[in-house]
Amino acid sequence: MKHDDRSPARRSSDGVPEDIVTLLAPRLAQFVGVARREHVTRAAQEMRIPQSTLSRALGRLERDLGVDLFARRGRALSLTPAGRTFLVSVERALGEVERAAEAVRADADPASGKVAFGFLHTMGSETVPGLIRAFRADHPGIRFSLVQNYSEAMLERLRAGDLDLCLTSPVPGEPGLVFRRLDEQRLHLVVPEDHRLAGRRRVRLAEAADESFVTLEPGYGMRRIADDLCRAAGFRPRIAFEGEETETLRGLVAAGLGVALLPPPPVPRPGVVELAVTAPRAVREIGVAWLEGRQDTPPVAAFKSFLLSRRGRLLPR
Repeated sequence: MKHDDRSPARRSSDGVPEDIVTLLAPRLAQFVGVARREHVTRAAQEMRIPQSTLSRALGRLERDLGVDLFARRGRALSLTPAGRTFLVSVERALGEVERAAEAVRADADPASGKVAFGFLHTMGSETVPGLIRAFRADHPGIRFSLVQNYSEAMLERLRAGDLDLCLTSPVPGEPGLVFRRLDEQRLHLVVPEDHRLAGRRRVRLAEAADESFVTLEPGYGMRRIADDLCRAAGFRPRIAFEGEETETLRGLVAAGLGVALLPPPPVPRPGVVELAVTAPRAVREIGVAWLEGRQDTPPVAAFKSFLLSRRGRLLPR
C-alpha cells in the first residue's frame, strides 16, 4: 500500500505543527483491536463501529506515522515489522493508561477511596489521629495520604493539586483558596522553671520584651503569629534560635536558652512553665483550606463535611 502524503510533522490548518500524541491517541486502541484480530470486519464488529470508519482511521494512522503498519490481503491483515514494533509499545502505553484510570477510579470510590490530607506539625500528636479515628468509625474503608509540614509548604502543595485538604494556621488570605475556620487555640509564653516569671499564672507579653526568644523558622505559621503578637506588644523579639519543632523549642527553653510563644503541649513538659498571655490576646485560628473550584471526589467531600462539623471542637480541651 503506497501513501504519497506521508509527513511525520503534520501541520494544522493554520500552519502550526500538530502534537503527534494528540494525532495518534484516538486511534491507538483501534489499531490494537485490528492487530489482535488481523481482520478489519471482525474488529469493527467487536468495537461496534462501522468498518469504513475503522479503515479510514487505520489509513490516517499510517499516514500520520509515515509507515505501513499492516500488509493487506483483502479484508485480512497482517502486521508489518514496523507494525509489530509499534504494537508492543502501544499495548504497554494503553496498559499504563488503563492502570492509571483504575487507580483514579479507586481513589474516588465512596467506600474505599483516598483523601490527600495535610496538617501542621503541632496537629500531629493528638488532633489529627483523633480526627481520623472518629471519621473512620463511619467510613472504615477510606484511605488517607498524609502530609505533615509547615503552613506555607502545605499551601504550596495544595495549590499544586497534591493535597485535597489541609489544616493550617493562620488564615491563608489569598485568591484561589477557600478557608473555613474550625477552632482557635490559646498560645502560652513558655519560660524556664527557674525564670523570674515562672511563679506567675498570667503575663502580659510586653513583660518579656527584654528576653531572648527561641522560635520556629520563617515560613511557619506560628512564627508569623508570634512576630505579629510581639509587634502588637510593642517590641521586636531578639531571636536566640530558629527551629522546626515546637518540642525542640520547649527543650531549649528548659535549658535556659530563651522563652517561646507556643501552643499547649500534648503532655506537660518538665523544666518549663506555661503562662497564659493576657495582652495582646494570644490565640491562633485553625482551619481547613482547599482549592477554590476543585471538584471533590466522594471521599474528599465526606471528610470535608466531617471536618466542618467539628467547628468549635476540633482541638482537645
